[in-house]
Amino acid sequence: MKDLRSLLRELYEGDTERAHRFRYGLLAFDVATVVFIIATSFAPDWPGVKVLDIVIGLAVLADFSARLYSSRSPWRELAHPATWADIVALVSFLVAPLIGEGAGFLRILRTLRLLRNYRILTRLRQDSPFFRRNEEVILAVTNLFVFIFVMTGIVYATQHRTNPNIHNFVDALYFTVTSLTTTGYGDIVLKDTAGRLISVLIMIFGVTLFLRLAQVLFRPNKVRFPCPTCGLQRHDPDAVHCKACGTVLNIPDEGD
Repeated sequence: MKDLRSLLRELYEGDTERAHRFRYGLLAFDVATVVFIIATSFAPDWPGVKVLDIVIGLAVLADFSARLYSSRSPWRELAHPATWADIVALVSFLVAPLIGEGAGFLRILRTLRLLRNYRILTRLRQDSPFFRRNEEVILAVTNLFVFIFVMTGIVYATQHRTNPNIHNFVDALYFTVTSLTTTGYGDIVLKDTAGRLISVLIMIFGVTLFLRLAQVLFRPNKVRFPCPTCGLQRHDPDAVHCKACGTVLNIPDEGD
């Protein structure tokens, strides 16, 4: 058992090539899961969906159990918000086939787990010049994307049985996007108290995430490189000295 725990710690926390390949594999699994969730949301009655839900849920359960077993502080791991996102995703994969597809979009929360993992971010910065140049944009797009589809799932789950305007996920997605952009065409509205509260949440948090994306898209291009003296994180791509303290910088350059 000690050998198994050591192996899992290497895979989840180590700096070996095998560990990096393993974590990239988990990231690829998460991306494939998101594609599956989106694709099957428009065809929830396909017979294979429930079976694949359970298979993916068992894979997520295996990953969750392995991380918890290998953790040096399991209780601290359980208290982490990313772990709770995993639990919600796990429950929705395994329970949704029994109670219906309404909670299915909560599974997309799992995507945030690896994108918030420091080791994955560090490795992506090392391996991908594209990720280094566009890290903040990629994370802002991911946050907005996840928010839209989670809120779409909540709108559908809470409204499709009582609201005649919400027939499917497309209707719920349409309402979410029009609320987020404050366009509000008015052809679909949520009339009960819970629906109005959901609309408020979509507008407040959605606009915030949308503005964050616009901010990182249109502000001057900077690179993330901590100054060794004052800790300033962002500098011009061709900066030689830190603007805050004047320290000489050695920013990596791909030679473009």
